[in-house]
Amino acid sequence: MSLRHSVLFPLLAAVVASMLSSVRAHDNGMDMSMDGSMDLAEGQMLPYLHFTRGDIVLFYGWVPSTKKAMVGACIGMFLLALVERWIAACRGLMEAHWRKRAQIVQADRINLPTTGEKKPSLTTGGVRAAFTVRNAPPFVFSHDLARGLLHAVQAALQFAFMLIVMTFQVAFILSIVIGLGVGETLFGRFASHAAVHG
Repeated sequence: MSLRHSVLFPLLAAVVASMLSSVRAHDNGMDMSMDGSMDLAEGQMLPYLHFTRGDIVLFYGWVPSTKKAMVGACIGMFLLALVERWIAACRGLMEAHWRKRAQIVQADRINLPTTGEKKPSLTTGGVRAAFTVRNAPPFVFSHDLARGLLHAVQAALQFAFMLIVMTFQVAFILSIVIGLGVGETLFGRFASHAAVHG
């Protein structure tokens, strides 16, 4: 081993040792040891289906720990599930309306001649070409913006439901499932009717 290597290795080892000693996990004042038993105080997640109170609902401060708070949380989740199905029905109705409006916009674009051109006629195949060139409905800002907003709200509600279900609290899960079922019973026919007749 050369003199250069004999000096370089101890120096490298000293640098690595000093870097490792300066790297420590931040503990936030919490004991992260997994050796002891798990404290199941309020706000702790139980990793199995249960009916016990004290689960965190979406935010750290929302911990229904009394019977009245649990009933209120379940009613709120039931109503939120109804709202999600109502939004889905509104979106279905709006899709049918937007489809008709897009057909009108597309027909207007076909029938209006551009400067210096003749109107397309059936004999020249212009109408057939105009319809076959573009099968997708045209971009209408007001329609597509509203469609995007409705989809974003639905996605946010579905993510919230997923997080609530991850608490494994059976009362919360049943509230959401029953709310979605009742909401589909009340509002589902509007969306399916619009899809059939749209």
